Amino acid sequence: TRSWSSLGDNTRQRHNRVQESLRVYGKIIVEDDTVRLLEAVLEPGDRVCIEGDNQKHAQVLARALLMLNRAKIHDLHILQSILSLPESLDIFTYGIARKLDVTYAGDMGKRLAEMVISGEVELGAIHTFPELYSRYFLDLTPRVALIAANAADNAGNLFTGPNTEDTPTIVEATKFKQGIVIAQVNEIKNSIPRIDIPGDWVDYIIPTDDPYY
Repeated sequence: TRSWSSLGDNTRQRHNRVQESLRVYGKIIVEDDTVRLLEAVLEPGDRVCIEGDNQKHAQVLARALLMLNRAKIHDLHILQSILSLPESLDIFTYGIARKLDVTYAGDMGKRLAEMVISGEVELGAIHTFPELYSRYFLDLTPRVALIAANAADNAGNLFTGPNTEDTPTIVEATKFKQGIVIAQVNEIKNSIPRIDIPGDWVDYIIPTDDPYY
């Protein structure tokens, strides 16, 4: 029998795995459980957007990907606008990720080229910024988005900082196709200066000791 709700059903299954694995029923996840959270949420072959742009990088979440069980999570398709940190390519060396869509690699460009030539990285495309972000709403919609923010309030609303950069675009594209959004935040406060991302669009929040890069 054909199901017309397969995507939503799969999303609920992922949330159920989080509850079974972590025994939590809210949005706040302690940093020590980051790896367990990702292993519960992710599935092999998922399209995953890691926030990495001119303003901020979700480096705690990116580093957690390196510690995943490769027997469980592998062949991820990574979407990342700017590669700035070694971890962004280490996940390919470790076999966690397989395919990459990117706009700019900077100092990581030489290593990326070598990994493409050696076959460690399957390159989807090198995009312009507008192309990549527009395709998040078309054929490159993230199944899971790993983002960064300055602060969250108790309702899960996010303040992304003086410049919101690309975070709202990533989150909106992900959530409107029933994807899952995980945010690392520098702190949780009773009130935040401005709501850049509403709490309804954020599934899990991880306060980190290490502020986003």
